[in-house]
Amino acid sequence: MKENFVVPKEKLKKECQCEIFNGITTKDLPASSELIGQERAMEALKYGLSINRKGYNIYVSGLTGTGKNSYSLLVANEFASKKEPPKDWCYVYNFKRPDAPRAISMANGQGKIFKKDVENAIENLKIEIPKALTSKEYENRRSLIYSSYQSKAQEILEELNELAKEYNFMFRQTDKGILNIPMKDGRPMTDEELDNLSEEEVQKLMNDSNELNQESYEYIKRIRELEKKLIKEIEKLRESKVMEVLDVYLESLIDKYRENKEVCEYLKDFKIDIVNNYDLFLGKDEKKTLSKFGLMESSTDDIMKRYEVNLFMSNNGKTHAPVIREMNPTYYNLFGKIEYVNEMGGFKTDHTKIRPGALHEANGGYIILQAKDVLMSPHAWDGLKRALITEKIRVENITGLNIISETLTPEPIPLDVKVILIGDPYTYQLLYAYDDDFKKLFKIRADFDLEMDRNEENIRKIGSFVAYQCKEQNLKPFDKTALSAIIEYSSRLAAHQNKLTAKFNQLVEVIYEADQWASINNKSIVTRDEIKLAIDKKNFRSSIYEEKIIEAIENGSIIIDTKGEKIGEINGLSVINVGQYVFGRPSKITVNTFAGKEGIINIEREVNQSGSIHDKGVLILGGYLGEKYAQDFPLTLTASITFEQSYSGVDGDSASSTELYALLSSLAEKPIKQSIAVTGSVNQKGLIQPIGGVNEKIEGFYKICKLKGLTGEEGVIIPYQNIVNLMLDDEVIDAVDKGRFKIYAVKTIDEGIEILTGVKAGKQNEKGQYEKGTINYLVQEKLRYYSQLSKSYE
Repeated sequence: MKENFVVPKEKLKKECQCEIFNGITTKDLPASSELIGQERAMEALKYGLSINRKGYNIYVSGLTGTGKNSYSLLVANEFASKKEPPKDWCYVYNFKRPDAPRAISMANGQGKIFKKDVENAIENLKIEIPKALTSKEYENRRSLIYSSYQSKAQEILEELNELAKEYNFMFRQTDKGILNIPMKDGRPMTDEELDNLSEEEVQKLMNDSNELNQESYEYIKRIRELEKKLIKEIEKLRESKVMEVLDVYLESLIDKYRENKEVCEYLKDFKIDIVNNYDLFLGKDEKKTLSKFGLMESSTDDIMKRYEVNLFMSNNGKTHAPVIREMNPTYYNLFGKIEYVNEMGGFKTDHTKIRPGALHEANGGYIILQAKDVLMSPHAWDGLKRALITEKIRVENITGLNIISETLTPEPIPLDVKVILIGDPYTYQLLYAYDDDFKKLFKIRADFDLEMDRNEENIRKIGSFVAYQCKEQNLKPFDKTALSAIIEYSSRLAAHQNKLTAKFNQLVEVIYEADQWASINNKSIVTRDEIKLAIDKKNFRSSIYEEKIIEAIENGSIIIDTKGEKIGEINGLSVINVGQYVFGRPSKITVNTFAGKEGIINIEREVNQSGSIHDKGVLILGGYLGEKYAQDFPLTLTASITFEQSYSGVDGDSASSTELYALLSSLAEKPIKQSIAVTGSVNQKGLIQPIGGVNEKIEGFYKICKLKGLTGEEGVIIPYQNIVNLMLDDEVIDAVDKGRFKIYAVKTIDEGIEILTGVKAGKQNEKGQYEKGTINYLVQEKLRYYSQLSKSYE
């Protein structure tokens, strides 16, 4: 009977026929780096990049190794190559608002030229302005103005001295201004004469001086007004000479950039500011000359930097739109920053210290970011959303400086960029559920699949992919058998006979390592043997934990029986993932049943070592017992179920059918063959449901049976639906072929219990009774007995 459920050899693995590949080796195949099996994601990505609308940024989701990073970059470059290169951007001094530098855009490559033009103009002005203010023409005109002033000032001074004679004083112009000096005998008094004056004479002299000062106020006022006129006249002369120089060197620039309104406006402000601050261009000698006329000297610190152009973003030499991959998307790396210098304990800055970020570099094109990195970087995610919503990039420092720091508020730059955010599906769901801005800003999702259909087209494409790797990485050619082995390995990774994995990074690892093993073995062509060796060695490097478990089973530390029969004991199968390696491990599950009302006790749950899915699986067992056996009496029993020698958590429902088999064995008091392990989920109706990791589970139990000695009775029961997932190791298939190991596929609990006990499960007759001696009959009778026993103690 149980032979009806044995899975035949041909269904244990779907082999790839070599004839599907045209040619003998990869040298005969077309090389292609085309992304395979991701048509949905490819279409979404290209569609998102083609839409030039606000909010149509793209979230690329998928697990590591599916090609989402490399393909996103490839497609972005493809679209960027068809777009015009972006503008150049410069930050310049804002003469009207010094704390808010202006952003000026210009055609691609013009920024560098503009910066050089301004630098040349400044250098010329540094030479020509001092030259103009020391020229013979200027000196003549200045002397003329000064002579006119001197003659007028002398006339007023003579009038003043006529008045002073009445008081026996005279006025004289000195470096300290106009002073009144006492006279004696028509000449100024000497210091000795002044010292010899009596107190009465001194007092009289002071009185006369005060009276004279009052009388001479109007004259002094006229002289000072004349001095002011002189200063204005000389200033006007100097400004006119400076303007002449500026007309020569700046008007040509204004004309050159007449098409750029922002540049022209800046140059006009630039010109006016130089006229107002021309003394910045003078050497020390010229500045000292001003003091002869009583003129004030201007401050001469480093404010000359105001005339420098900060070539903030240069796209000179670029022929198309940019594609930027920012691998460290901190706030400042994305949005730029304002640098500071420490001066006298304070921090100073200016518009030349504004630095760009990745968004500025990508402006006009595309930027690729990793979602995890952006979300983990403080302020980066909020800043990115703000920039996309406002469509502006604002450079601002978000860390506080001391109280005596200068601050700048640069004019924001318009943002025109397509953001490609790469992450996993879980992050996408979180953002979509909890971040309203995310829904508005990332309207396109390109979801990369884990697997693809195993059809001839995809198989041949993988062959071309291997050929491409051989060509690009200078690998040895792979023959047909090697390509067939790679296809089979791909199906094994996908855990499906009709699927291929889309995790090409795992395939590439095997390709590289197989090439290396071919080199070590002095082979010129990579064959199936090298592929198998590469996979085996790859697994061996990570299988130390599995070997420790097998060793513990071998020496009896972990109790696993593969021979004999036992009531209420069964070998369950679980999967352990240690990173690069996944393996199956058998676990002994035991069940005890006795009279009581506690129901089914999950011991793992009682000690908080059971996950919610495992708890659900155990609770389903009660529903199965109630419907199948307790329709005409109350279901009353106590049953304890546990994974023996399990010291860590247990989760998943793949052992629920296994636990039910052991429970039925205990109730029916019929032993279970220990040579057969079981995996599979069960529902309340007794139908077996598929599980994951079926290949690893079978191979894990096979290794233990092989260790203890194969007799032909050993085997594994799996869900019928998992047959299509079988891609077993050749050694297991060979053992099955020789009758030393069996794999059973069942659809119901009744089918499985017959295989495990060798006793018929039994079906209900018209009266709802099971055939005597069958498992179901024995279980029902035991439950009826427990129910009656319970009533007798009430």
